[in-house]
Amino acid sequence: MTFDILTLFPQLCESPFSASILGKAQQRGLISVRSHNLRDWAEGRHQVTDDTPYGGGDGMVMKVDPVAAALADLRRASPGSRVLLMTPQGRRFCQAEAEKLAREPGLIFVCGRYEGIDERVRSLVDDEYSIGDFVMTGGELPAMTIIDAVARLLPDVLGAAGSAAGDSFSDGLLEYPQYTRPAEFNGQAVPPVLLSGDHGAIARWRRRQQLQRTFERRPELLETAPLDDQDREFLRQLREGCRQTDE
Repeated sequence: MTFDILTLFPQLCESPFSASILGKAQQRGLISVRSHNLRDWAEGRHQVTDDTPYGGGDGMVMKVDPVAAALADLRRASPGSRVLLMTPQGRRFCQAEAEKLAREPGLIFVCGRYEGIDERVRSLVDDEYSIGDFVMTGGELPAMTIIDAVARLLPDVLGAAGSAAGDSFSDGLLEYPQYTRPAEFNGQAVPPVLLSGDHGAIARWRRRQQLQRTFERRPELLETAPLDDQDREFLRQLREGCRQTDE
């Protein structure tokens, strides 16, 4: 899968994808991450990519024409790639969106800077994404965050099949607690069920831990998570226990 990042600062996008899992994925040809300097499509000796806003106001606004020229070339180079604008006004990125984007042949990210980007750029993209209700200095870090979340879902990127299957949000719930050696540390022991070798009991424990952790930390996720009758009964017991404690 190819990821193209259109940015004024391509050097920002290099090191995160040169090491660890995504670095190895690039070496193996599983993904390709390419950063492109928007100034290469700007006209004039100074390659200007921004200008003062019509109507007045503080800051500078990124121009539409360099972005349009760049996207025309990038679309030709990567036919079928989906173009995404990084903006605080975009749809909230989540695990379900990552899974959807992982089915695309490629992604092209438009990273804004300064006061904002010319409104007409929105007509040139396929979708708009935000990684949260806050404002950053540019769209590069959000783009790299989405690339990381999407790339790890691609076949063979994580190495072990099923490594991503139990992640938080993969089934609408938070992940269960994980433990490794030593079996005891500073008086804190690994739950005995994980040492039992009883895979059925371990699966039941992990599911209940998911439900309890989600109930305690992100209860709103339970409204849309796929639950069976046993899950709902366990949650009923949790709620009843909370009511008794409050009384």
